[in-house]
Amino acid sequence: MHRRRTWPPLVLLALLCGCATSWRLRTEEAPYALQWPYQPSPAKLTYVRSLTGLTTNRGAAGVLAAVVYGGESADANALVLPVAVATARDGRIAVADMGRACVHLFLPATARYVRLTGPKQQPMRTPIAVAFDDGMRLFVSDSSGRVYAFGPDGAPLFTISSVGGAPLQRPTGLAWNPQRKLIYVVDTLAHTVYALDAKGELAFSFGGRGDVGGRFNFPTHITWTPPGEVLVTDSLNFRIQILDEKGKFLSAFGHHGDGSGDLAMPKGVAVDGDGTVYVADTLFDVVQLFDRGGRFLLTLGRRGTDFGDFWMPSGVFIDEKDQLYVCDTYNHRVQVFRISRGYGQPAR
Repeated sequence: MHRRRTWPPLVLLALLCGCATSWRLRTEEAPYALQWPYQPSPAKLTYVRSLTGLTTNRGAAGVLAAVVYGGESADANALVLPVAVATARDGRIAVADMGRACVHLFLPATARYVRLTGPKQQPMRTPIAVAFDDGMRLFVSDSSGRVYAFGPDGAPLFTISSVGGAPLQRPTGLAWNPQRKLIYVVDTLAHTVYALDAKGELAFSFGGRGDVGGRFNFPTHITWTPPGEVLVTDSLNFRIQILDEKGKFLSAFGHHGDGSGDLAMPKGVAVDGDGTVYVADTLFDVVQLFDRGGRFLLTLGRRGTDFGDFWMPSGVFIDEKDQLYVCDTYNHRVQVFRISRGYGQPAR
């Protein structure tokens, strides 16, 4: 008969308190090279790895916990339904997980993992987007009607449930504007984008329902670019709108269809340093690339479960190291790709 080892209480306490648990990202790497477009063409995108959750570094505390408590479940901190991702300049990463009704926050500088669920009186229900500001505060939108703000250590700061006296209806996409110190919040049911200051107060808003430039039909995602523009996924108008950072309409591209370059259920949007626009289409299970004028360039991925495949992708994000993160929602992972800068530009 197996007997669990009994540890003297003082020895157990000393070991557990003296060895803080450290964490790392759980990743998967492909056993072969993957690029888009395919060889022999030069790569615009190269597969790097997939993030599937968090796991402990099994030092003394981890080994002792396994002995005392019977081991660690491999699925305890796995991603379930990741829908949004963002990173900050120190490498920290936040992943909104609708399946766990939380945000996974990993702080690599201290090997610390924090599961954010919101304050006890107003817990998260459906976290849908994440964005860091310059001070590494984290904003989280919850489509049940709230935007949460957390400090750099993950401590709750404040909750926004109304703007300008009107309740948030279904906040979705988020984007931080570091030049004007504004957080943009897309309210899908209000067909409006709100620009809030760092304290969560309304600075201005733009939009309203319609199909002309500057109006939206159930917008979902948003991104800010250094030239001072915002791109908004105008989902049921099946287009991406480009506006200045105050909401003035500049241009738009996209139309409904079922071919390459068409949009069926556009979600996440991001722009790289060359101005290439990345649009995740949940219905097509791909990420499509366009130039600034909306000309279709390339399709990333296909429907499936292998490396580089997608199953209902949603949020996308590009970090300072030219890496594209794609929330591969129903494959329970975030896939990461390296972007080649200057792609397609003539050599000097």
